[in-house]
Amino acid sequence: MTKRFTLKLILLFGFLAFSFNVENIYSDKYIKVRQRMVREQIVARGIKDQKVIRAMLNVKRHLFVPFASQRMAYEDRPLPIGEGQTISQPYIVALMTETLSLERDMKVLEVGTGSGYQAAILAEIVDEVYTIEIFEKLGLKAQKVLNNLEYDNVEVKIGDGYKGWDEKAPFDAIIVTCAPMDVPLHLKEQLKEGGRMIIPIGGSITQELVLLVKIKGELVRKVVETVRFVPMIRKDGRRY
Repeated sequence: MTKRFTLKLILLFGFLAFSFNVENIYSDKYIKVRQRMVREQIVARGIKDQKVIRAMLNVKRHLFVPFASQRMAYEDRPLPIGEGQTISQPYIVALMTETLSLERDMKVLEVGTGSGYQAAILAEIVDEVYTIEIFEKLGLKAQKVLNNLEYDNVEVKIGDGYKGWDEKAPFDAIIVTCAPMDVPLHLKEQLKEGGRMIIPIGGSITQELVLLVKIKGELVRKVVETVRFVPMIRKDGRRY
């Protein structure tokens, strides 16, 4: 082995070791911040479902926001992700997920993929996640992130979430992350008997976060909290 080749090997392994250490430091920093987020924003505010808590600990929220916003990824607030849309406040993501009372063998529809973060949380808990995004740019970006993180139990569709996803129905649960004025009839029809839907309903300023349970074909309603979501819109920009 020549001295030149030996030197190249030393430099190569040194670079790899340095890269590995930097990645560990980078990852550890976000692990600690994520743990604090779950402890202070999720558990301290009453979230008890261990499946939801584990999912919030596992999913790297900073990978679902624009690079410039990564340092704020674990703060107690929504963040812009482009196209006038936002990634929801961590507590609201946890609250909506817990309210659905999810089990592993369930099939869940999400309306409003956005960054893909909520879909990733769902994918940590259930076997099948179907998510719809009306903005093609956001949907394709979310799909890429989810694929890179190997969430192979998530299917993304670019389309109008108001109409649901009839080909994949019925669903055990539906989560809606944008606000229509009223419950879309398509979503009601695609929800299984006994299924649960969590959805913000109301005007453009604030809405009521409502849990709907389908009993004998009708939706029984319970108000969970007052929230503020982006409106559910059509392709032409008008709101539903």
